[in-house]
Amino acid sequence: MRLIARHWQLLVLTGLVFLFWQTPVLAPLKILIVFFHEAAHAVATILTGGEVVSLSVSADQGGFVLSRGGNRFLILNAGYLGSLVIGIGLLLAASKSAADKAIMAALGVLMLVIGGLYVRDAFALVFTIGVGVMMLLSARFLAHAANDLILRVIGLTSMIYVPFDIFSDTILRSSLNSDARMLATEFGGTAQLWGTVWIVASLGVIFWAIKRLIGSRSNVQIR
Repeated sequence: MRLIARHWQLLVLTGLVFLFWQTPVLAPLKILIVFFHEAAHAVATILTGGEVVSLSVSADQGGFVLSRGGNRFLILNAGYLGSLVIGIGLLLAASKSAADKAIMAALGVLMLVIGGLYVRDAFALVFTIGVGVMMLLSARFLAHAANDLILRVIGLTSMIYVPFDIFSDTILRSSLNSDARMLATEFGGTAQLWGTVWIVASLGVIFWAIKRLIGSRSNVQIR
């Protein structure tokens, strides 16, 4: 009962995410998580000396990054794990800091910068710029509690989406030309093997995040 009292808001949000998981309501959030996935590939490319040519996401929750150079092993591993780290980072930051407006604004600016530099096709550009502008408007005009809630929903959706997506892309549909399939082709092993490694790693990170959250009260004080 004490656990529920301290974290009832997160428990309700988690229940709502599962309730609407297969509905169009969560489609924009899922596309945002895919954007994080592709952005993680792009960041890994740049940090390892490569060049990002373009980045895209689609309405059916797909995406890709075209790049040249960089460390392929790190780039291919960065997608799922990077998007999970981004989501958990947003959840923990929202739960444990009062900087929600600044975090939302920084995220909006990042969306606009990536959109301006790397996104070329119509849907991805409209989505990236649109979400970036909405985040900036949220940071400017909505209350701290509203920004906190939005960041928590994004973080929770990422925590739930990434392991499911890994399992679907690398275990259930191992023949897909996924990051895991490219890793297997270029570095050995199988798509299922790399998918299993990512699932174990993602569940470990999620377990760590849950332990961090349980240690204190996470409910937002509504004023």
